[in-house]
Amino acid sequence: MSRGVIQPSQQKLAEKLTILNDRGIGMLTRVYNIKKQGQVWKACGDPKAKPSYLVDKNLESAVKFIVRKFPAVETRNNNQQLAQLQKEKSEILKNLALYYFTFVDVMEFKDHVCELLNTIDACQVFFDITVNFDLTKNYLDLVVTYTTLMTILSRIEERKAIIGLYNYAHEMTHGASDREYPRLGQMIVDYENPLKKMMEEFVPHGKSLSDALISLHMVYPRRNLSADQWRNAQLLSLISAPSTMLNPAQSDTMPCEYLSLDTMEKWIVFGFILCHAVLNSDAAALTLWKLALQSSTCLCLFRDEVFHIHKAAEDLFVNIRGYNKRINDIRECKEQALSHAGSMHRERRKFLRSALKELATVLADQPGLLGPKALFVFMALSFARDEIIWLLRHADNIQKKSTDDFIDKYANIHTLENSLIQGHSSWNVHFSTLHIVKQVEDGEVFDFRGMRLDWFRLQAYTSVSKASLGIADHKELGKMMNTIIFHTKMVDSLVEMLVETSDLSIFCFYSRAFEKMFQQCLELPSQSRHSICFPLLCTHFMSCTHELCPEERHHIGDRSLSLCNMFLDEMAKQARNLITDICTEQCTLSDQLLPKHCAKTISQAVNKKSKKATGKKGEPEREKPGVESMRKNRLLVTNLDKLHTALSELCFSINYVPNLAVWEHTFTPREYLTSHLEIRFTKSIVGMTMYNQATQEIAKPSELLTSVRAYMTVLQSIENYVTIDITRVFNNVLLQQTQHLDSHGEPTITSLYTNWYLETLLRQVSNGHIAYFPAMKAFVNLPTENELTFNAEEYSDISEMRSLSELLGPYGMKFLSESLMWHISSQVAELKKLVVENMEVLTQMRTSFDKPDHMAALFKKLTSVDSVLKRMTIIGVILSFRSLAQEALRDVLSCHIPFLVSSVEDFKDHIPRETDMKVAMNVYELSSAAGLPCEIDPALVVALSSQKSENISPEEEYKIACLLMVFVAVSLPTLASNVMSQYSPAIEGHCNNIHCLAKAINQIAAALFTIHKGSIEDRLKEFLALASSSLLKIGQETDKMTTRNRESVYLLLDMIVQESPFLTMDLLESCFPYVLLRNAYHAVYKQSISANA
Repeated sequence: MSRGVIQPSQQKLAEKLTILNDRGIGMLTRVYNIKKQGQVWKACGDPKAKPSYLVDKNLESAVKFIVRKFPAVETRNNNQQLAQLQKEKSEILKNLALYYFTFVDVMEFKDHVCELLNTIDACQVFFDITVNFDLTKNYLDLVVTYTTLMTILSRIEERKAIIGLYNYAHEMTHGASDREYPRLGQMIVDYENPLKKMMEEFVPHGKSLSDALISLHMVYPRRNLSADQWRNAQLLSLISAPSTMLNPAQSDTMPCEYLSLDTMEKWIVFGFILCHAVLNSDAAALTLWKLALQSSTCLCLFRDEVFHIHKAAEDLFVNIRGYNKRINDIRECKEQALSHAGSMHRERRKFLRSALKELATVLADQPGLLGPKALFVFMALSFARDEIIWLLRHADNIQKKSTDDFIDKYANIHTLENSLIQGHSSWNVHFSTLHIVKQVEDGEVFDFRGMRLDWFRLQAYTSVSKASLGIADHKELGKMMNTIIFHTKMVDSLVEMLVETSDLSIFCFYSRAFEKMFQQCLELPSQSRHSICFPLLCTHFMSCTHELCPEERHHIGDRSLSLCNMFLDEMAKQARNLITDICTEQCTLSDQLLPKHCAKTISQAVNKKSKKATGKKGEPEREKPGVESMRKNRLLVTNLDKLHTALSELCFSINYVPNLAVWEHTFTPREYLTSHLEIRFTKSIVGMTMYNQATQEIAKPSELLTSVRAYMTVLQSIENYVTIDITRVFNNVLLQQTQHLDSHGEPTITSLYTNWYLETLLRQVSNGHIAYFPAMKAFVNLPTENELTFNAEEYSDISEMRSLSELLGPYGMKFLSESLMWHISSQVAELKKLVVENMEVLTQMRTSFDKPDHMAALFKKLTSVDSVLKRMTIIGVILSFRSLAQEALRDVLSCHIPFLVSSVEDFKDHIPRETDMKVAMNVYELSSAAGLPCEIDPALVVALSSQKSENISPEEEYKIACLLMVFVAVSLPTLASNVMSQYSPAIEGHCNNIHCLAKAINQIAAALFTIHKGSIEDRLKEFLALASSSLLKIGQETDKMTTRNRESVYLLLDMIVQESPFLTMDLLESCFPYVLLRNAYHAVYKQSISANA
């Protein structure tokens, strides 16, 4: 179309600018991804990541040949060099098509841009950013996008290889080159140095471009002021002039007030490079150019691609005649930028931190001010975003001279980021609230996008030459319309406005710096409250994607998810570590209050009272618990104070938002903390047992309980900082500790204590080093040659067993009981083997108890008598320990659930005798779980029921059970010869634990005859008859060694009857004269008194 017939009103400049700008961003995204993919190919050690034809050594020469001859490749004359590519041609076409046609799209985009720029020149469009803002902004954006696109294209190292390979494969497959190849190849060659080529290309566009740029002379210098100038003008302050606080914030150039400084600098730098001639003729242009060069050393091309301004400009101007002055200007500006730009931006960040804090505080208190002061909010967001992006870009491309100006790179930027994020999220809510009210009242949905597009069209129509209404002559109309457009955006485009002014998705492409900032933010207690801004920033990442490059959505989405997850996880870990340190301190303080530490204090008090010397002079007096709470002044800060301060700061961050939405995923920061607290609490509880497998040392249950309670008190206080359900943590952790293994398969305190009591304490009882003292209800160390490393009483008395029950709970105590019963069942299995060995003799003895001589003869034939008694004693010891544990459990549950325990007890006590045994056993199981004693131990019944002997009938099993009782009964007299069988009234038992036989005989008989459905009462009567007969016989013995402790053994019969719910004293009287028992008690007490004397 010739310029003579162009009709400006028919050119649809607004629509073309809108579409081409959007398409330009899409093309930039695609080209950027190709460049980054090339870097991945280059850096990646995995050959699979790169196409085989770009890796294969055999094809390397062919690829180099294509690149060297690009764009012309004589395929027919170089068959030998290119023959290797024949096999790969289909793969090349398939894999490189996307890249090749992206380059074709770039070429087409370039054609459309050039056409539009020519049309704009032909229409002699008037540009002024303060009047036709949308038209000027879109025009400048298009120029910069076009320049950026061609620059990044020239940075793709593999571009010639990709295009050349694809064309060769196309020619080999289809017999001819791709139709776009000649133009595309020429474009790649022409734009080897894109800016130099575009400087020539933009000569005819210089007038339009320079007019648009020079219109910034009122806007850019006003935005690019120092922090002192901002401070003197009280920028962004709502309270500096209270009388005007309610007045709407207005300006003639509303959209320019929050225009990105970064964007303007790109317009100025790239614009004046392309139309450099105007720098020699226009002072305003030169001023803008110098100001931009002094502000930065590099510009953001796209994402993390940067453009080093001074070097590029100097390289371009050095070959232009008469530009020595411009080159000197560039060098002077570079020195100025290196020496002053860093400090200037640092001061700006300091100002913005305080200004944003003040603005956020005022608006949080008075959200109604958001309406009239909306412009201030978007200005604040834009200013802060510009400074963050400037710092991020320059810190990653830092110059040696200016390193000192970046010292707050990772120190205080978090405050600025947090203010920006806080504004982005909270102000969005408040803004939405302001206009949703109207929508709800009137039922309207506002959408002014059509109106804004019409105003854009009107700008285009009125900005061309010879327009019937020229906007250049009616600037007030433009300014009024710009103000109206701003206010319409406040109604229906708030999210878009927030993205425009505060989007920080660029951090997605600076992952290393982003992570380093986060780590340093987390390490500084004063900054840790801002750490939530990092996961919040991850919600921005998806806004940098474009529909023309859908393949990168997954990559960026995954990166945002992984970073968000990592940040929240690290925050929770840091909080967990602080809580753990506080718990450790509190456990130490709690430990000081344990009874074991009071001995020294009592001793000192006694010595003072008796005025005795307290040892060496100058010995420091021990500090009493609680002294740490006494403060001489408020300036004294303890380690615990520091920990609490750091924790409160970090918890503020974790509690800042309930949820985060990142790429269709929802993150809950508090759940991360809950999860970490559960894991740490679990490890801490197990760690506090201090179990040492080598030395078999373990913490006393009471001390562990004290530490756990101190730990739980600290965790309970976390609810003051963060809205989490700490009770759920306790339930999850403590319930797992009542099982053998936790959810991770690790041992719990239940398994540790069960193993210790079974393998250490009870084993030493079996070895004769420890005895059970019924009077004390505890196991006590006996004086032996080899002293034990622990005091049994400190682990088995009533208070310790109650502490154990508190820790393990009913489930844990049930597991302890089951483990004890397993040991008993293994002893019973061995006893049955001994019975089988002596079955014939025992059968005869069972029916001959009234024939003393015959019994004596048969008794001599018995084998393993001592073994039977020893194993029965072990069973009795285990059952005695279990009765201690059950009693402690009952005491604990009676405190926690008294009404439930009393109901269970009442239920047990009123079972009718005629009740079916299965029903009765169910009731006994319930009672046993509550720690109540039962006539028949359900756990023992279950354990013994699991023993199944092969090839033995039920009748035979029953007979073995009967004979076992016979074996024990007839073996009792042998105990009288043992020197350790002497009864001690002080402990109400025997030092060799034979008093435990009473419990063993009753419990084993009850369990065995319940299993075999026999009469427990009858079998115990039979046992009593046999035992009394055997014991009466030793009364007639004359050998003093054999009858050494005869009276002490007599007392076993009384203990058995006292222990049994099935036997009575009347029954004992019929078998064994009570006078013998009375005399036996008298003898042992008398013997005890004489021994003590």
